[in-house]
Amino acid sequence: MAQAYALFREAGYGGATTEAVAARCRISKRTLYRLFPGKSALFAAVISAHRQRMLDLPGDYDDLPLAAALDRIFRNDIDEAEDLERLTFLRLIMLEAVRHPELDEIAIAHGRDASVALLGDWLAHQHRLGRIDVQHPQDDARILMDMVFGPMVLHRGDDVVWAIGEPRRNHVKRCIHIFINGVARR
Repeated sequence: MAQAYALFREAGYGGATTEAVAARCRISKRTLYRLFPGKSALFAAVISAHRQRMLDLPGDYDDLPLAAALDRIFRNDIDEAEDLERLTFLRLIMLEAVRHPELDEIAIAHGRDASVALLGDWLAHQHRLGRIDVQHPQDDARILMDMVFGPMVLHRGDDVVWAIGEPRRNHVKRCIHIFINGVARR
């Protein structure tokens, strides 16, 4: 995965070949094809492997207060280097999906939708524990993810801009607060 990711970063999806990935891994193309039937399957695997950069799920956070658990789930404690790596990964995924539209479906299925499913499962578990009242955990997971990640991912020309560091941490904390507590006066 690391070698394929590095090659996709360096050459882009169009410039990366399965031959080059196999050579970097010092394996035969035949072995690579046994593991991944094609370059798109390899790209999907890279997205799946890096999904935890965005959400730390699955995980056991039942002993934490909800806000602290969500803060950990959204990886709000990472350092600036990890934050920049997440930005690099998002750039790769989003820009390559624009250049190669077939990758958009892969990114949605193996990235966004898989993450929403994991977060929805966690919300449903918290509901069963009586900690939160959600009637539609998958929908609520999508809403929370849209709140957290939506404003952070902006397209500017040929680039993706994403808040990092303290602005990102503050944004995530506000989203979590609003999601848990709402905004109505009590």
